[in-house]
Amino acid sequence: MADRKNKTFRFVIVGGGIAGVTCVEQLSSQIPSAEVALITASRYIKTVTNYKQVSKTLEEFDVAERPSSVLVEKFPNLTVIHSAVKSLHTQSHSVETADGRVFGYEKLCICGGGRPKLLTWDNPYVLGIRDTDSAQELQKQLSTAKRIIVVGNGGIALELVYEVVGCEVIWAVKDKTIGNTFFDAGAAQFLIPSLEGEKTERAAPCKRPRYTTEDPEPGASQTFTADKNARRHGSGPTEAGSALGPDWHDGIVLRGAQQVSRRVSLEYQCEVEKIFTSAELLNSPQQTPENEGSWPIYVKLTNGKTFGCDFVVSATGVVPNVEPFLHGNNFALADDGGLQVDDHMMTSEPDVYAAGDVCTACWEHSALWQQMRLWTQARQMGWYAGRCMAAHVLSESIELDFCFELFSHITKFFNYKVVLLGKFNAQGLGADHELLLRCTKGQEYVKVVLSGGRMVGAVLIGETDLEETFENLILNQMDLTPYGEELLNPNIDIEDYFD
Repeated sequence: MADRKNKTFRFVIVGGGIAGVTCVEQLSSQIPSAEVALITASRYIKTVTNYKQVSKTLEEFDVAERPSSVLVEKFPNLTVIHSAVKSLHTQSHSVETADGRVFGYEKLCICGGGRPKLLTWDNPYVLGIRDTDSAQELQKQLSTAKRIIVVGNGGIALELVYEVVGCEVIWAVKDKTIGNTFFDAGAAQFLIPSLEGEKTERAAPCKRPRYTTEDPEPGASQTFTADKNARRHGSGPTEAGSALGPDWHDGIVLRGAQQVSRRVSLEYQCEVEKIFTSAELLNSPQQTPENEGSWPIYVKLTNGKTFGCDFVVSATGVVPNVEPFLHGNNFALADDGGLQVDDHMMTSEPDVYAAGDVCTACWEHSALWQQMRLWTQARQMGWYAGRCMAAHVLSESIELDFCFELFSHITKFFNYKVVLLGKFNAQGLGADHELLLRCTKGQEYVKVVLSGGRMVGAVLIGETDLEETFENLILNQMDLTPYGEELLNPNIDIEDYFD
């Protein structure tokens, strides 16, 4: 393989997503004279725009799709190779592309991202949302649709269900509440009224030191509608008739073929059992759809209900895209299928690094950090991997970056600003924690996680302006026992108090 190399580069990065592009930028900035190659199957790359450092660990940015030539113009040392990776040969330090070329490397960083876990890959009525092309296909299919089924409970599903108008949406979630990856039952209950599309009055803040909510029974449904001519449904059970950027739905119209503004029916604690065509349904008399009418596809859920729809959106998450790199190599894989990396982003193979969704952080984590395959972490990992690769070439020492000290993420769901800090859902704390909550309907939801009297996590929904103060309290580990429930008293300016 060595004698077939078209060219050898000092650094080769595989993947044109946020992790890969950020890694390229970092390497090219640190060692401008080094020859760098970016291998990407797409003619377009993902770049960070409108970057803003909100606090010590919190950052906000948009993701834009740009021609790869933009990156080449910025960094003359960069060569972009437009091809997918066919195989990796770590012993000979070479990468073979799908078009038959072979490139050598001194240091390699794999930023292959994740691939969607589609319900099925061979059904034209099942769509996944993973890139610009698939988002545009969704827009096209939606324009003539009257009903769709969304399966999944992560970020893509949350955004999609809120954004779709002019089309009935049946939302199947496997959990007891929506947004289980990000929210507890209280936060989910706060967000649910947004699906009604009605303007809510601003209420006075109320202190809620404890929050209880009734879980829906398995198979229970909730229906929300913003159609003024439709019958209003309550929040109880009724006979109820998803790699893009964080703001992927901006700039595209997600409108169906109906006049209704929004109608969402939630099916809790269920998954897809089987998908039928119209013909298959006719041959299965035991299957009784929940609604009348003829549809191109039918979905049977594990709660026993069968729904017809125009198409299904599979938004059930991603798995690390490791397959092109495994054959003939000795990579250690984590339990979630990602490439194991240490605290210098190095894999188990010499001179091979990894960053973003394709890898799993296997160093001893800070007590306040956890890996979640989010855009913010893809950027942070790509940036840090570039620093590590440069440091190793320059024989410099490097310590684990501060961004891995505290988990922090800013996003937007249901048109609310959402900030997640530390162990925001009390991850790994067991019973050894207490919660403080403050909720103002339609305005804000604040949850603080305390352990041993110290703040270890927080969820902030709405314009609370508490993120920097809470970040400092979590990092400083100040004993907050003397303050008790007064910590969230809306009549106390906590920002000034702890300034």
